[in-house]
Amino acid sequence: MVQRVKNIGAVSLATTMGVLYAALGLIVGAILALVALAMPSSGLGGSAGMFGMMGGVASIIVLPLVYGVLGFVLGLISAAIYNVVARMTGGIELTLE
Repeated sequence: MVQRVKNIGAVSLATTMGVLYAALGLIVGAILALVALAMPSSGLGGSAGMFGMMGGVASIIVLPLVYGVLGFVLGLISAAIYNVVARMTGGIELTLE
């Protein structure tokens, strides 16, 4: 049975993309935090080492927020564009079982 996706709920897609991007931001932030925490042991020391540690810890908070907001906004834009294009082309065909 062939089904067509003719319309995507903009807020639904935006919410889903916002959460997915926030999760991605948390993963990237955690990696950056680990790298920043390892920097003081590389011989930098002093204030540069402390700045790196604070930036790394902040990345766990800042990156998920930034990624989440960007994902939400891009989801809204993507859904709006898809809905216009789907009206012109008929949408995406899916075969479901």
